[in-house]
Amino acid sequence: MADEQTDEEHATVGELRVVMDIHHPSMRCQDDGGSPSSVLVQNNTSRAKEMDLIHLWGRLDLFSRFAFSLISGKKNIEEKFAASLAPAVSLWTTDARGAVRLRIEEGCPEEPITVHQMFNASVEKYGNMHALASKKNNTWEKITFSEYYQFCRRAAKSFIKLGLERFHGVAILGFNSAEWFFSAVGTIMAGGIMTGIYATNSPEACHYVASDSKANIIVVENQKQLDKILQIRDRLPHLKAIVQYSGQLQEKLSNLYSWEEFMELGLDVSEKQLDDMISSQKANQCCVLIYTSGTTGKPKGVMLSHDNITWTANHASRAGDMQPADTKQESLVSYLPLSHIAAQMYDLWTGIHWGELVYFAQPDALKGSLITTLREVCPTSHMGVPRVWEKMMEKIKLGISQCGYVKKKLVTWAMSVSLEANQKCMQKDEEKPLLLSLTDSLVLQKLRAELGLSRCQKFFSGAAPIGSETVQFFLGLNIRLYEAYGMSESTGPHFMSGPKVYKLPSCGKVVPGCRYKMADVDSEGTGEICFWGRNIFMGFLNMEDKTREALDEDGWLHSGDLGKIDEEGFLYITGRIKELIITAGGENVPPVPIEEAVKRELPIISNAMLIGDKRKFLSMLLTLKCCSNVETMEPTEELSLEAVEFCQQQGSQATKVSDIIGGEDKEVYCAIQEGIDRVNSAAISNAQRIQKWTILRKDFSVSGGELGPTMKLRRPVVLEMYHEVIESLYREMQK
Repeated sequence: MADEQTDEEHATVGELRVVMDIHHPSMRCQDDGGSPSSVLVQNNTSRAKEMDLIHLWGRLDLFSRFAFSLISGKKNIEEKFAASLAPAVSLWTTDARGAVRLRIEEGCPEEPITVHQMFNASVEKYGNMHALASKKNNTWEKITFSEYYQFCRRAAKSFIKLGLERFHGVAILGFNSAEWFFSAVGTIMAGGIMTGIYATNSPEACHYVASDSKANIIVVENQKQLDKILQIRDRLPHLKAIVQYSGQLQEKLSNLYSWEEFMELGLDVSEKQLDDMISSQKANQCCVLIYTSGTTGKPKGVMLSHDNITWTANHASRAGDMQPADTKQESLVSYLPLSHIAAQMYDLWTGIHWGELVYFAQPDALKGSLITTLREVCPTSHMGVPRVWEKMMEKIKLGISQCGYVKKKLVTWAMSVSLEANQKCMQKDEEKPLLLSLTDSLVLQKLRAELGLSRCQKFFSGAAPIGSETVQFFLGLNIRLYEAYGMSESTGPHFMSGPKVYKLPSCGKVVPGCRYKMADVDSEGTGEICFWGRNIFMGFLNMEDKTREALDEDGWLHSGDLGKIDEEGFLYITGRIKELIITAGGENVPPVPIEEAVKRELPIISNAMLIGDKRKFLSMLLTLKCCSNVETMEPTEELSLEAVEFCQQQGSQATKVSDIIGGEDKEVYCAIQEGIDRVNSAAISNAQRIQKWTILRKDFSVSGGELGPTMKLRRPVVLEMYHEVIESLYREMQK
């Protein structure tokens, strides 16, 4: 019959449709949500169109046929693991119960596994080795991987007993501890979704996370954190219980449990019940939520799948040259907030995968006790945010300044030798000068020992860009800081430096198995950095619009950062598209809400610009409301009527900017500080409080260059124009 289609023709049509789907997104079928679907053929395709496709296929060149073979191979890899994955038609979802297609391809063909499968495999390999160490009564108490695993199972059973529902949250609020780890892994084993809450969060910020994640249980560290939850628990309809893991309960409340009580709750939950729950989990389902702030200030719940966690724990740590415990057990100190993806991946998940020994620092680690712990532990690997490395640098500089003349000269000389040698020999395997070896063994090794880093072989910096001054200072100690670059949405690092991948001032190369592309590249080769790989998140919880903004129609994650790639594949960050401030401590701070709050509180303020990227604290530039020149529209010295009225309300007679600035008008300065204090009282964490501010002599304007044609604040221009003013704010704090 004329309309019959041979098997060969049918196969050809299907093959061509696959090619068209990959190379021509506009021809893709769409699912109900409008996202690219894995369905490649619509049943009502006409015979005429199919024959046109067949003829086109015949004219395709060899390259296109080769491209198809790669695509076909990718499809075969996906089909190989389909039985162990939950059904999915899209690369993203915003539903906690949803599943996604995994980016499995020839560059990363590994079998997807769940968190439990990863942990179980590690127990088989490293079961009798020490896994966690906690200091109690001045003694380090250690548990093995087998014991660690069993504690997690007990926690999981207790979560089940408390009524943890599938895909509902368990929020953990407190400092790093073994109990934090047990709660995190136990949540996932019990079928829930684990999320950390920053210990510095306000009660309202805690409420947002707990509510958005539908938390059934909140695990808190101590009474201080418990008090926050008690203030908001009546507004958490999904909350069933609170567990406190440190300190004694000060009062007995319904559904409040001590850690010891909690761990006893699930003893009557059968092993089979827990195993059935574990067996039902699929690698392409959500198990972790990381909350991050966007430029609007509203936190976004980054949904991470089992595969995101397990694949990244394997590959990102390989890029950093971390060793498996059966080769050489790595040791590290856990002290950075586990609610941040960097610490969670480095401490918790990589620790499980590679069999690392994790020591828990004291809660006051960042207030001074960290170095004491490092000296006791002597880790083989250490990660810090830029602010931590800066504090270490300041401590060493202070120590050097207190040395005698001869010793000071010796140390300064040794550091200059090390800096020069390291700048010349960028690769780890390059032969180092004999002079460096001598100065290192005689001088520098002792300085590193003072920091507790005498055995440390790998030093990582992440969560925020690190300054070149800090990098060069540590090169002077013969310490190379390996910078990682990524996002919560990429499960942490997407680019990494390491012993074999190091070049200043780059962030390293793309993690093996991941891909990148540069979008909207300009004439200088700078473009937006976009990510692809098994580490790319599932989507933002309950935020479809934000998810569509982050992921383009082909599934690439747009970072919002600008960068360049050199001929060797090293990445250099050149700027940020987004306005999000990242402090030296790694805190993400959306500036606009804070700036707007200041202007609301203080009607005398015309413009407010928050400063703090790569800085130790936040500061703010303020301008006062002034009259404008009618002809040029430039701001004048004269205060506006509203500004004058504000001054009068404070008992001030000021009518000009010069009457106020420089602290000339104490009443107005006092009123502004009170307004700043009110804004600070609503901050969700200490890092989001304005520590210093100054009033500029002139308001921002289009003619002055601070504002664009649409009156939008041009932040980079302001930073450059008022560079000295800004630097003076931070110099004064250092005195």
